[in-house]
Amino acid sequence: MILLAVLFLCFISSYSASVKGHTTGLSLNNDRLYKLTYSTEVFLDRGKGNLQDSVGYRISSNVDVVLLWRSPDGDDNQLIQITMKDVNVENVNQRRGDKSIFKGKKSSQIIRKENLEAMQRPVLLHLIHGKIKEFYSYQNEPAAIENLKRGLASLFQMQLSSGTTNEVDISGDCKVTYQAHQDKVTKIKALDSCKIERAGFTTPHQVLGVTSKATSVTTYKIEDSFVVAVLSEEIHALRLNFLQSIEGKIVSRQKLELKTTEAGLRLKPGKQVAAIIKAVDSKYTAIPIVGQVFQSKCKGCPSLSEHWQSIRNHLQPDNLSKAEAVRSFLAFVKHLRTAKKEEILQILKAENKEVLPQLVDAVTSAQTPDSLDAILDFLDFKSTESFILQERFLYACAFASHPDEELLRALISKFKGSFGSNDIRESVMIIIGALVRKLCQNEGCKLKGVIEAKKLILGGLEKAEKKEDIMMYLLALKNARLPEGIPLLLKYTETGEGPISHLAATTLQRYDVPFITDEVKKTMNRIYHQNRKIHEKTVRTTAAAIILKNNPSYMEVKNILLSIGELPKEMNKYMLSIVQDILRFEMPASKMVRRVLKEMVAHNYDRFSKSGSSSAYTGYVERTSHSASTYSLDILYSGSGILRRSNLNIFQYIEKTPLHGIQVVIEAQGLEALIAATPDEGEENLDSYAGLSALLFDVQLRPVTFFNGYSDLMSKMLSASSDPMSVVKGLLLLIDHSQELQLQSGLKANMDVQGGLAIDITGAMEFSLWYRESKTRVKNRVSVLITGDITVDSSFVKAGLEIGAETEAGLEFISTVQFSQYPFLVCLQMDKEDVPYRQFETKYERLSTGRGYVSRKRKESLIGGCEFPLHQENSDMCKAVFAPQPESSSSGWF
Repeated sequence: MILLAVLFLCFISSYSASVKGHTTGLSLNNDRLYKLTYSTEVFLDRGKGNLQDSVGYRISSNVDVVLLWRSPDGDDNQLIQITMKDVNVENVNQRRGDKSIFKGKKSSQIIRKENLEAMQRPVLLHLIHGKIKEFYSYQNEPAAIENLKRGLASLFQMQLSSGTTNEVDISGDCKVTYQAHQDKVTKIKALDSCKIERAGFTTPHQVLGVTSKATSVTTYKIEDSFVVAVLSEEIHALRLNFLQSIEGKIVSRQKLELKTTEAGLRLKPGKQVAAIIKAVDSKYTAIPIVGQVFQSKCKGCPSLSEHWQSIRNHLQPDNLSKAEAVRSFLAFVKHLRTAKKEEILQILKAENKEVLPQLVDAVTSAQTPDSLDAILDFLDFKSTESFILQERFLYACAFASHPDEELLRALISKFKGSFGSNDIRESVMIIIGALVRKLCQNEGCKLKGVIEAKKLILGGLEKAEKKEDIMMYLLALKNARLPEGIPLLLKYTETGEGPISHLAATTLQRYDVPFITDEVKKTMNRIYHQNRKIHEKTVRTTAAAIILKNNPSYMEVKNILLSIGELPKEMNKYMLSIVQDILRFEMPASKMVRRVLKEMVAHNYDRFSKSGSSSAYTGYVERTSHSASTYSLDILYSGSGILRRSNLNIFQYIEKTPLHGIQVVIEAQGLEALIAATPDEGEENLDSYAGLSALLFDVQLRPVTFFNGYSDLMSKMLSASSDPMSVVKGLLLLIDHSQELQLQSGLKANMDVQGGLAIDITGAMEFSLWYRESKTRVKNRVSVLITGDITVDSSFVKAGLEIGAETEAGLEFISTVQFSQYPFLVCLQMDKEDVPYRQFETKYERLSTGRGYVSRKRKESLIGGCEFPLHQENSDMCKAVFAPQPESSSSGWF
């Protein structure tokens, strides 16, 4: 009795989880013709836009479905014929009225006669247990038209019971979940699981990347094992992480309704489906149900050469501070991605030297095999005449949004060759390190090219004897951040001399917390407290920064605090400022510091009243609920009042993920003899030197030297001008996301986001013995443009949404020191200029014949300039004033 009860419960459970019927999938009655209506529509708009304000279109038709054959071995093996009739194309926005691009147009004019005929030719669908076994159509039909028929046919694939399985349909091989309830079945397709070949790439870094989300739900209403109604909705949404106004959404819907049934064709007898298909029409052939790629022809589009001629004036050096230069750059990069090597080379060889650097930026940023081959053929690394072009090529490689192994192999090959300039040789190795890091972040650490590059960096550093070579490999390792390189870094930090020791320490500083082990911190403690040898202040303070940043222990923090008061005067003030900045800005180490400060021996007036001019300060540039931009400035002086190091950093955070946007470090040493001052301990034998090192968007660039050696210093002082030295200048492609989507309706969608900037960072250091004054100046100028482009294409009509934002900004840091007396006078300034900010939105619909509708909106505002606090005594956050301008809009025909 118990066994019978269990069997009865299982039966009831199985029955309640499936739709009534005798088959596992849809089943058609014999000798009946099913007449249905079908429509597929698509909407494009901003993420939270109203569908009534969207652009898009609707394709509708009548549909005839008839059962041609059923296997005598089972009802679940069927061959059905699907025919679209009376196809119509119309607008989804009913408020468009007279502005509808479809008004007054017949379907044959919109779709074109040959496409319409192909669309209305029937297709055959072989179903076994409700799943598509084969899809039959005619050969050489336009791929876009076949895709629309695939989208309709895919709706007939379903099962009547609940469960999760994998299905192959127009979207690819996808994981689907069915939920069956009485006469209703819901199918949820996990679009992120779909396996389908489509072009695309993205920027892997979260801050510069995008967040996308896709859902697909199809609801079936069933009667007598056949559909009465089908409603399917697929949504794709995209948003740029750090600028959430760059967002867009595609909503695609399919609707199928049964209107009536009537007498249809008699079943064709036979056991083999192949014989039945041949009897229906021998021209039918089995083709994949998975959507196929197609490209719409561009009518009236300019050639690559014509495009370049139309934008080259925008890329003149004097125009790079304008957002229009970045717009032209991004548009040309897109065009270059479809160009052949010969076309690209022809333009490169014909251009003059003023615009050629910007052209090199664009060609390198295209990141295609043809563009790489063209630029490598064009550049001669053995020549010194094209130094600027070689450097611009290398910087564009460093900031490549989705570099591949071929680019890395090309640079490795170049490094093994000969160079006209040793600076270029150093840059090649430094950029190899940056590419290794990017490829490893994108799960490419096991690529043969990456393994070879790792050996080149680590082997070179281990065997290098010349100071220049050691510095070069350390800079490469600073970009690559290889865990295997940490033992070498510890060796050079602790035993190296002067700049080598400092560079090794700053390289360690860039590693993430998990790599800063107890062994690393023990070494940093030895260096800071000088347990084994005397170290320079710059090395000791960097060692302290590494300890305080990476989960310091109670005793580590206590020992650092107890050292304050025993250090050289300016280093005392610097370390005190670092500790106070940690507390004020609530950095991760602040809790431990507060614990230690409860002890009077660590927290007393004597220790916290040390005077000096060195300082450290961190503040916010901007702060929202999900993101923040921070700046920090720390300055260390020698005991005689001469700048030892200034370090300016700007970070962008998305939640807890950081992007090191900018770092500009100015270093000077060995200048005390000029003013008859006594060098600090450990710095008695340093050569006279001043230089600037820059890090941009997580990539360390080749440092720039102002002077090196006493004779070089004197010659430049006698002939010096206050003209700044260029650190980095060029056009960069930072955000690069391209996604091609196969909508289950059969339409093709593209979602692209690009972000570029024109950047110019200059630095200068002035030193006057007469006025006993030194001045450093760092100026950053950028023009930024970010665009999002979303399109849905059927080959005969296309709808699109373009959204974007642009700005031009400047940030200047000036530090002035008068050391005619002690304590010396210090003036620190960091100013942000007025920033114009513009947003725009364009929606359009366009027929392949050229007729179209466009709507444009534009909004401008002015963000007032301000001065940022650089001292703890003046810590009010810089508050920008927004001056919004009236929004402008327009719409009409084109």
